[in-house]
Amino acid sequence: MKLGVMGGTFDPIHHGHLVTAEEARVQFGLERVLFLPNRHPPHKDPADVTDPEDRYLMTFLATVSNPHFSVSRIEIDRPGASYTIETIRALAARHPDAELHYITGADAILQIMRGEWEQSPELLGMCQFIAATRPGFTLDLQTLRGSNCTGRTLDNVHVMEIPALAISSTDIRSRVRTGRPIKYLVPEAVEAYIAKRNLYGWLTPSGSAARG
Repeated sequence: MKLGVMGGTFDPIHHGHLVTAEEARVQFGLERVLFLPNRHPPHKDPADVTDPEDRYLMTFLATVSNPHFSVSRIEIDRPGASYTIETIRALAARHPDAELHYITGADAILQIMRGEWEQSPELLGMCQFIAATRPGFTLDLQTLRGSNCTGRTLDNVHVMEIPALAISSTDIRSRVRTGRPIKYLVPEAVEAYIAKRNLYGWLTPSGSAARG
């Protein structure tokens, strides 16, 4: 099983997070994406962060409509600072048969490359990494190698461009025609209407023409 893992403060969770998770799920064939709101982000003052329970509930409400998304309390319930390496170790123990894919942003993956996260070299070798970047922001393996101070190879690091800030009608029509997701790019009611009316050559997830 390929399990996506998306950690963060989620203060609050927003459409950019949801688009990133859905795009990673489809592009990398993830069976499920697990959202992990942290309790205490190591580089932030707890007084500057909304209560963990509030952030957990917001994350739950934002993801409950997607059957491929779920929310974990693993970091919320663990006292102290929320270090990603501790979370990955715990998830690997809970899901020994799963291939973990940690979904993060371009800034975060560069921080890991520079050794700025807790035990960065060990963390980098523990799972697959999906680094999400926005259109127009260059992040390729050459850039990552230039920032890599961990001594690790980057065979398990993948770059994924997300459309969160570059949504267009042309792209939505193309995604519908090719059976790619438009969830969170358009309101749910619009997505349902496109499917019902078989607009733009609507395809089901299996790739066959939808029937209304």
